Amino acid sequence: MDKEIGRVKINKGTEIVVRITEYRGEKRIDIRKYITTQKYTGWSKQGISIPLSSWNDVHKLLEKV
Repeated sequence: MDKEIGRVKINKGTEIVVRITEYRGEKRIDIRKYITTQKYTGWSKQGISIPLSSWNDVHKLLEKV
């Protein structure tokens, strides 16, 4: 049920990808690095998964930046 929302290029070979995912029946906002190199292409372990029910609180914090 993953739905990609968008990508932001960080540098050559690295993007931040925002997706809506589901984990154990709970919808989440997943923000994770996606790496493309000669040796590896795929998701890194670096990222965060936020329950959709907490998104409004996180969004209010980010607006302060």
